[in-house]
Amino acid sequence: MSRIGKRPVVLPAGVKVEAVNGVLTVTGKKGQLSRPIPGKVAVEVKEGTATVVLLDEDAGNLFGMYRTILSNMVEGVTDGFQRILEIVGVGYKAESKGGALHLALGYSHPVVFPLPPGVTAQVESNTVIKLSGFDKELLGETAARVRMLRKPDVYKNKGIRYRGEHLIKKIGKAAGK
Repeated sequence: MSRIGKRPVVLPAGVKVEAVNGVLTVTGKKGQLSRPIPGKVAVEVKEGTATVVLLDEDAGNLFGMYRTILSNMVEGVTDGFQRILEIVGVGYKAESKGGALHLALGYSHPVVFPLPPGVTAQVESNTVIKLSGFDKELLGETAARVRMLRKPDVYKNKGIRYRGEHLIKKIGKAAGK
């Protein structure tokens, strides 16, 4: 049995949690998130807390995961999440225009990355992209897709990386003896 799954999720003021017909819905000041839940797990809401209840003893692996998902949904609709990406490279830059990121990443053409609904981007000093949103899963996937446009290169230390990501620079081939 999961120790994480047993802990109740505290609901801040203004957050509403409902579990109806296998769909978990969390509503707050930032927006509304919905997610299907399997029939082996249920969510009970009592006096400002929500608790994940295991209905089938064989589904213990879902217990802690759905408690964490519920906690992330509650945190997302109250405070939101953000991911910060840094662009490293000569001539590399970013610009946010009209719901899309316009990136110059050393290719022969500019890269236009449309942002999904629910994710916003702010560009600070042309090389720092701050992505924010209330859905943690969508935000993480968007940040990973932006990073994949120019993955960090361990030989040149160039590319798009998460803030705080540390790359160990490799030495290249030796030219000859």
